[in-house]
Amino acid sequence: MYPAAFEYHTPATVPEAISLLGRWKDDAKLLAGGHSLIPMMKLRLARPQHLIDLRKVPGLTGIKEEGGNLVIGALTTHYQVETASLLKQKCPILPETAAQIGDPQVRNLGTIGGSLAHADPAADYPAAVIALGAELVAQGPKGRRTIKVDDFFKGLMTTAIQPDEILVEVRIPSWPAGTGMSYMKFPHPASRFAVVGVAVCVTVDGKGVCSKASVGVTGAGTRAVRAKGVEAALTGKTLDAATIQAAAEKAADGVDVQADLQGSVEYKTHLIKVFCRRAFEAALKAKK
Repeated sequence: MYPAAFEYHTPATVPEAISLLGRWKDDAKLLAGGHSLIPMMKLRLARPQHLIDLRKVPGLTGIKEEGGNLVIGALTTHYQVETASLLKQKCPILPETAAQIGDPQVRNLGTIGGSLAHADPAADYPAAVIALGAELVAQGPKGRRTIKVDDFFKGLMTTAIQPDEILVEVRIPSWPAGTGMSYMKFPHPASRFAVVGVAVCVTVDGKGVCSKASVGVTGAGTRAVRAKGVEAALTGKTLDAATIQAAAEKAADGVDVQADLQGSVEYKTHLIKVFCRRAFEAALKAKK
């Protein structure tokens, strides 16, 4: 199918793109990688009258260290995240997550910012950025503002970004020595979206005691969420197999698990627990 007719805009700067958003409001859509929006337009599920292409706007790509944080431009592609040596060294969960997205065509065009702003409930990055404690930087007519990740995902394909704002950066705080990270998912066999995905960041001191545990869950409900029950159950504990297993039993607490064509509520709840345990085991093996 073909999308409905629209007017195509190629702004040269972020302020110009914001101005176009302010002018056309609900009649406009932003184009980043296009792997979510274009299929929706072809199915007429989205019918924007104005398409604002961000791909030629400078300053929205790249990965760097700044002020103790890792800063990732919103239009950085999944492939660039997957292959970035800086991320492999400092934040390996993001390359690990990016490598599990779609196929090479998707990873070469899709962007981290586009994925996060779209907030698909089965997307991979949301779980990872929740576990990392990331901050999202949005820019609008009044300038930039920083949104904590726990305040970012509001509901089904809904975020804290305002209609006249653009997501421009993802900021990842540094994690101390003794930290391990892992993202594991049960993928849909066709789309590779997460039926259930669990991201884990865990810091262990020299005595084997967990000083910090952070867990994000995606795929099971209407939005990605933090598994607070698991975090509380592990912090301050020695991470042996029994402790991890007991904590993983709490992984679905607070998750609005939804039944769909991929599985029942009971099945998805079971998957969350299984992949939480596996992700913790992998994170501890990868600990630096």
